Order: sequence, then C-alpha cells, then structure tokens
Amino acid sequence: MKSKSGGKVSAKWIPVFSICFFFLGMFFTNKFWAPLESNSQLITKQRLDQELQIVSEDCNNKKKKEGDMDNKDAMKEVYKTHEAIQSLDKSISMLQMELSVSRSVQEKVKTDGSPAISDQSSQRKKVFMVIGINTAFSSRKRRDSVRETWMPQGDQLRKLEHEKGIVVRFMIGHSATSNSILDRALDSEEAQHNDFLRLEHVEGYHELSAKTKIFFATAVAKWDADFYVKVDDDVHVNLGTLAATLARHRPKPRVYIGCMKSGPVLSQKNVKYHEPEYWKFGEDGNKYFRHATGQIYALSKDLATYISINQHILHKYANEDVSLGAWFIGLEVEHIDERNMCCGTPPDCEWKSQAGNVCIASFDWSCSGICKSVEKMKFVHEQCGEGEEALWNALL
Repeated sequence: MKSKSGGKVSAKWIPVFSICFFFLGMFFTNKFWAPLESNSQLITKQRLDQELQIVSEDCNNKKKKEGDMDNKDAMKEVYKTHEAIQSLDKSISMLQMELSVSRSVQEKVKTDGSPAISDQSSQRKKVFMVIGINTAFSSRKRRDSVRETWMPQGDQLRKLEHEKGIVVRFMIGHSATSNSILDRALDSEEAQHNDFLRLEHVEGYHELSAKTKIFFATAVAKWDADFYVKVDDDVHVNLGTLAATLARHRPKPRVYIGCMKSGPVLSQKNVKYHEPEYWKFGEDGNKYFRHATGQIYALSKDLATYISINQHILHKYANEDVSLGAWFIGLEVEHIDERNMCCGTPPDCEWKSQAGNVCIASFDWSCSGICKSVEKMKFVHEQCGEGEEALWNALL
C-alpha cells in the first residue's frame, strides 16, 4: 500500500524552498555578474584617467608655451632697457663734457680776453667726424700725393662736409720764427687748396704729443663731431670704409679705436723711440700698456673733449701714441682693436679687397707709413682703393 503523499511536497516546505532558491540565485548572480561590472568600471576608470592625462598635458604645454613667450618678452624688455641705459649714459656723458667745455672756454675768455674762442664755441658745426692729417712743412709732396688719391679736393671736399658730415684737413702749426718763409709758403698753399687746420703749435718732431693735444682741442672747439681721427700723411685711407666702421660704434660712450699694440719700453739712449722715462714702466724689458698705433686712430667725442679740457695737465711721453694711451689709463674707456686700420700695402690690402674685406688704412710697418709714399701712394690707391661710390654711399 502506497503512501498518500508519495510524489507531492508538503505545503509547509514551500516557503522554505522558496527562501533557499532565492539565496541560491543571489549567490550565482554575485559570482558571475560582479566581475563583469568590475571590469566595466576598470575600463571606465582607465578611460577617465587617460582623458585627465591628455587634458593635463594640454594644460602643461599651454603653460610651457606661455612661459616661453613670457621669457622671450622679458628678454626683449631687458635688452631694450639695456639699450636705453647705454643711450642715457652716453647722453649724460655728452652733457657733462659739453658743460666742461663751456666752463673751460669761459675761464679762458676771462683770463686772456679772447672772445673769438667764445664765438667759435657757440657756433660749432655739427658733423659726423673730423679727420686731421698730420703733416709738416717739408711734406708738400706727400700732401699732393694724398690730394691726388684718397682725399677729395675743391667742391668735392665741401660736398663731403655738407652731405656726409666728414671734415678732412691737413693739420699743421707754425715755425719758431714768426712770419718765416715756411709760414708764407704754407699760406700760399692754403690759399690754393683751402684744406688746412692751422694750430697754435710750434712744429718739431719731438713735439708730436703736444701737437696731438692741440689738434683735438682745436677740432673740438671748431666742430661738434661724433668722432675725431688722427692720421699721418704717408698712410692710405679709404674714407667710406672708415666712416661705415665708426658708425657701428656710434651708440657707445668713450671709445678708442685703432690697431692696439704693446711694444717694448726702450731704455737705451741714441735709439729710435727711446723712452727717457723708461723707469716709470718698471724693470728693464717691460712693455708699454696697450695703445693704438700712431699711424691712424679714432676717438669718440667725449674722449676728444676730455683731452681738450685737460690738455694742460696731461703728461707727454717721448712717443705720441704712448702718450695718447696713457691719457686714458684709469678712465672707463673701451679699447677697440680694429685690425683693418693697419693693413699692409699690396699685395696684402689688395688680396683683402678682392676677398670683400676692404681695408680702412694701409701702410708699411717697416717705415711706420708707406715706404716712399710720394711715389707709391697712387699705386696703393689703384690696387686697394674702395672707389668713389663707396664714400658717397656709405651709411652713417
């Protein structure tokens, strides 16, 4: 006999089984679906991190670019400020020098009663540069060789002064005897060419340092120039190249331009360039301080004015170029070693000219000028001259 409840479940077990199946379903759901959800969250998180990284890099790049632009702008401002300070420094220096010149002129007028100097000072002509060609009474042929080559004459000389602000004059003093035959011959030559700057100076080889001081003082009193140049009458000069070179140094205060050297101090007597005050330069065998060679050099306005103001107390050594260098020792002066101001004669200056590096000045070191310059000046000019267009096209 079979039981009545053989295949049926009692009603009281149904709630129990329901609860068991519910929890069993929950177990399986958590086990199989949770990792999928976790993986999805990881993928979403990784994408979010990548997007944040991209945004962060963009921001950093923008900041870096902005920082670079700020640095460039800052450097530009620093450079502009430096230029402004240099310009202000030069302006202040110029004003101080002008004030000193005015005071010295007034004092001279009071002491010796020479109003002509005062009139000259008040009527100084503004020019770019003044070139003084050092010459002597016996150098008429040298002067003519210069006139026939690199120095313009007549109307061209006046045109050069008016259009380019370049003044070129032979500088010379007077003889020891008043109204001598030498002075009268020079008067006749001046009437013919009108290219002299007469100095209150007694000519003599051993007075070159004094003549240099007087030249700068006279030139400063007569012309208000940016540069003052001294050159010997046996040196070949390319005026256009000289002007263009000096123009590059125009913004600088207190510049001394030439071929810088430092030769030995010669203590032996009866030798050329003997220095009687050799003991001031230390032991035997010492060298001079750096200074420009005397054949040609240029000074900025403030240095020429300094010489003009202090000419009575500036010490003169035996050699003119040494004296000039000594006057600037202890001053804030920029020495510019310009090797184009001391080229050799052909073939040296000729090769440089063909290579596009035109020389400012040419001479022979062995002669302290062009050897036999009267005969050779024209040849040097033909081989190493810059051509007339270079002078008139020079950008100042």
